[in-house]
Amino acid sequence: MDKTERKRTDIFRIMDENMLESSKKDVRSKAFFFPKRILWMKGQVQNSQALLEEREIQISLSADNPCVLKNTAGEKASVLLDYGIEIHGGICILAWLDSTKKGAKVRIRFGESAAEAMSELGCETNATNDHARRDLVVEVGMMSMNPIGETGFRFVRIDLLEEEVTLVLKSICAALVYKDVPYRGSFTCSDPLLNRIWDVGAYTVHLNMQEYIWDGIKRDRLVWVGDMHPEITTIKAVFGEDESVEKSLDFIRKETPLPGWMNHMASYSMWYSIIVHDWYFYTGKKEFLEKQKDYLKGILDQLSAHIDENGQDTVDEGRFLDWPSEGKKKIVDAGVQAIHIWAAESLKEIFEILGEKDRAAQCEEDLKRLRSYETDPEDYKQAAALLVMVGAKDAKETNEKLLKTGGAKGMSTFMGYYILTARAMAGDYEGCLEAIREYWGGMLSLGATTFWEDFDVDWMKNAASIDELPKEGQVDVHASYGRYCYKGYRHSFCHGWASGVTPWLSENVLGIKILEPGCKKMKVEPHLGDLQWAKGTYPTPYGDIFVSHVKKADGTIETVVDAPEEIEVL
Repeated sequence: MDKTERKRTDIFRIMDENMLESSKKDVRSKAFFFPKRILWMKGQVQNSQALLEEREIQISLSADNPCVLKNTAGEKASVLLDYGIEIHGGICILAWLDSTKKGAKVRIRFGESAAEAMSELGCETNATNDHARRDLVVEVGMMSMNPIGETGFRFVRIDLLEEEVTLVLKSICAALVYKDVPYRGSFTCSDPLLNRIWDVGAYTVHLNMQEYIWDGIKRDRLVWVGDMHPEITTIKAVFGEDESVEKSLDFIRKETPLPGWMNHMASYSMWYSIIVHDWYFYTGKKEFLEKQKDYLKGILDQLSAHIDENGQDTVDEGRFLDWPSEGKKKIVDAGVQAIHIWAAESLKEIFEILGEKDRAAQCEEDLKRLRSYETDPEDYKQAAALLVMVGAKDAKETNEKLLKTGGAKGMSTFMGYYILTARAMAGDYEGCLEAIREYWGGMLSLGATTFWEDFDVDWMKNAASIDELPKEGQVDVHASYGRYCYKGYRHSFCHGWASGVTPWLSENVLGIKILEPGCKKMKVEPHLGDLQWAKGTYPTPYGDIFVSHVKKADGTIETVVDAPEEIEVL
């Protein structure tokens, strides 16, 4: 009997060592589920309801209760499926029989909206196969289980392409690819709409927490650093410490050798500095800061060199604020100035923690110069909000003159968190809640199950819901709106930067704020606005904080806090 000890006991045990060392495990999980509705059919689609049945994800010899797609010489079979919620992943087609005996050609179109799944590539609607193929032709053979695609979608159109062909199907199930992490944070209040908004924001970021943190699951599927700031703020409030954050920061640092700007944008190198500070403040991991130290020194030197004698930021590459402000120089200048101030403040604190006194002094000098320059955000809420947050504009005055005007008009998905935060600094909590209901609730009213790359409340006029095919006279929101890189169907309907409403509700309505690195000291100061009660949890490195707030008849709030013993709560 061979008693030779095996070094490994997993699937890799007989692999060549070199092969094993170079392997990379996928940290994600997969789950299957079935369509909720059939939105549209054409041609001979027999027993279509069978596609809605929950079945085993395994082909068999017995073709029991099949759905049959049958093409004739003059008519082709097509079906549009609705899986009920936006997911990241693909589909699996389980086929019993194809009459060609060599593989029936099937066209598959994924869509974040029903109309997108019906679209052709190109044309004026700008449907694309960029980043992840959403329109493709495959061959489906007899007794097959075909995994197809990996993109962001809710809707799938299936077309049998060849004449005089029959395809006998068991199922067309969705294959959700996701990171299996618990929702440690929670939020519930007396307004069901706000509860739904909190959940959808959390879900939007969860879908984008793949091996790295993406901006969107259909487009771009990239590590965009600026986009990450609202995303990691959501991650802190919902999931707590997750390896994808540091993995993404390490990735983009290695991919951006100095003196380059991250994602080719100076403002995104600023956001990187802010994120590093905020993540340390949450985790308390000084070794994380040490790892970033040399790179942050390089960023500081580059930023310091781009402040003129008047104190104005002068970086000329990648002066990006957000999409609605693109091309508006004065507004972008004001917003980038504010981000530079925020980055300098973050770097100053980092270098103080690391004992880099000279570098901290350099940051202090930069801050004096930057704060001496007056900027004009004009009538754009994004830039004004950032200036309020860094102390360059008065919160109450700016809120009265600009931020509260028009309610949700002038909001932006990326800048939503900062606009709400600036309004909260002015004490306008009821106004914030109304804007949240109007803006993020507006997306939900149009059928959204994740939050979008961009949104304007004016889009709601005469608009069809994205989970239906537009009727005559209705506006197809997905096809009709969007600018810059997100024109038409290229527009991402699951974009992590739109999730900032979720942490805002946790930080302001529940009132949970971090006061010291590592969450060693926290503050609970609720602001219920027009709500009668609110409760929830917030994850920390020591465990989860639970809070409950109830408004009494006299308007005072009764608060209960249950926190880990390692945390001092004020």
